[in-house]
Amino acid sequence: MSAYNKTDVHPSAFILIGIPGLEATHIWISIPFCMVDLLDLLGNFSLLFIITIDPRLYDSMYLFLCRLAVADLIVCATSVPKFLSFFWFRDGEIYFEVCLIQVFLILYCSTVESGFFLAMAFDRYVAICNPLRHSAVLTHSVTGSLGLAIVFRGTALLSPHPFLLRWLAYCRTNIISHTYCEFMALIQIACAETRICRAYRLIVGFLKGGVDFILIICSYALMLHTVFHPPSEDVQLKTLDTCGSHLCIILMSYTPAFSFLTHRFGHHVAPHAYIFVVKIYALVPPMVKTIIYGVKTKRIYNRFLKVFSFSKP
Repeated sequence: MSAYNKTDVHPSAFILIGIPGLEATHIWISIPFCMVDLLDLLGNFSLLFIITIDPRLYDSMYLFLCRLAVADLIVCATSVPKFLSFFWFRDGEIYFEVCLIQVFLILYCSTVESGFFLAMAFDRYVAICNPLRHSAVLTHSVTGSLGLAIVFRGTALLSPHPFLLRWLAYCRTNIISHTYCEFMALIQIACAETRICRAYRLIVGFLKGGVDFILIICSYALMLHTVFHPPSEDVQLKTLDTCGSHLCIILMSYTPAFSFLTHRFGHHVAPHAYIFVVKIYALVPPMVKTIIYGVKTKRIYNRFLKVFSFSKP
């Protein structure tokens, strides 16, 4: 390890050291995370397969869900291999350029996911508040345009991140107290002025999480207002069942997303607690999403049983 402590202004590689204070339990910590990652991969690939092979699922809601699954798979593929490589083989070295790509992809995919959550909330709003116009409003061309807009927004917001990190000087150390490259972890080891980078990260975080979350909550509030005025018990129960599932997923996805605030305001948060929150944010919501959408969405669930049933018809 002594050879890696010789730092440079722009090191050729960083050294990941995992979770500070829990080095002795790294191998045990990796087991549940590995199991969750396998469930993420299995669930998202199953969703993509089911939606792709069934033309009846080619409407806006399922297409947004399909793109959400792709973003989840990219997050898992970006962060987990290095995480397991370090815990299982003690391979903590990661090249500087690879580190920047990892930072960009993780933040980019989380921004895209937030956009698709908002698009799905809009889809449910139209379906509940104006059901007769749903197919006319959310056509395939409109759905495709919304998808492109979400991707473009993520690119516009996150593209400066790797350039900001590349311009910084890392003369303190090249050792990162994390399981993978993370924006704020790199900011902490930079020896240059980082106020612009921190402010930019905070603005992007609020634009991505804050604005999207507020719009999503507003759309669901309008949905609930519609189904409760005038009251109809059957419609209310069906809507509450659908909205409840979606809101559980959204809350689970957005609550840990504000973990970056602990670097800005939570100076007394233990490093290992922050890392656990980040890992949970990267792995657990994708797994829960596939379970809830797969089980609670009747058309996907029935198609799944039909495709993967080994019983004779």
